[in-house]
Amino acid sequence: MPDDLLKYKIGIGLIPKIGPVLTRRLIAYCGSVEGVFRENRTRLSKIPGIGKRLVDHIINHKNLDAVEIEIEFITKHNINALFYLDEGYPERLKQCEDAPVILYVKGKTEFNRNKVISIVGTRNPTDYGRNLTREFIGNIAAYYPDTLIVSGLAYGIDICAHKAALKNNLETVAVLGHGLSLLYPSTHHDVAKQMVEKGALITEFRHDEKPESTNFVKRNRIIAGLADATIVVESGEQGGALITADIANSYNRDVFAFPGRISDRYSIGCNRLIKTNRAALIENLDDLEYLLGWQKSNTKARRISKRTIYRA
Repeated sequence: MPDDLLKYKIGIGLIPKIGPVLTRRLIAYCGSVEGVFRENRTRLSKIPGIGKRLVDHIINHKNLDAVEIEIEFITKHNINALFYLDEGYPERLKQCEDAPVILYVKGKTEFNRNKVISIVGTRNPTDYGRNLTREFIGNIAAYYPDTLIVSGLAYGIDICAHKAALKNNLETVAVLGHGLSLLYPSTHHDVAKQMVEKGALITEFRHDEKPESTNFVKRNRIIAGLADATIVVESGEQGGALITADIANSYNRDVFAFPGRISDRYSIGCNRLIKTNRAALIENLDDLEYLLGWQKSNTKARRISKRTIYRA
């Protein structure tokens, strides 16, 4: 990628107060990402949704020297910057109106493969949730070994899903809520290192962005947008997994949830998703195959044992 073009692609994502939707509109009206930085104030002000204050931000940001620091970092650390118009940008994510204009990718994976699912859940899983996640992903790996597993590298179900994918030789992607100069939580460093070799770490944030709470809400839309379906494994009454499920529904993507006992604190979220028709109930890989239209194999049953599900 020519250095000048990369500078513009990164630079447009750093303009204050200009989100993904307006960025796409700017590029469409100006004809190219470079055109946005070359346009004059009068023409910019005529673009729908771009008022005087936003025009000021664009004009004042035309000095792209600060972007050089970002380019130096991603070059030094072998990070790929994927612009939404680039060939390698995830096609499923591109279909989402508010998808990031640019993604920073550490690692190498094929985002546009046939089967991509996101698995999310509580940060405080029970043994039931952990065992369910491991066995479910193990079954996917046995019969659909090219499936990409997406999650958020958080404590709980997220890290359990990543570890299970790696153990079963599946590629897995972690969507981060911060820049790639650090890792949160730091205790997941070893897993993240493996993922760079067998998947990727991705983020929309510049390299020095800290893990602010608002960033994790933003990253949830990427988890939902990358996948054909989002699967929730244990969730309390509130939490990021439920936010991700709602975003996936807004993208018209499939959402599934594993049920739990009505008395269990970390089954409340999943049971409510199912009860309110915001998620389809699944118990095993057979259900996922049926609901997603994956080709059924004439092989032995892949059901998770009732002992695991109900903890009898």
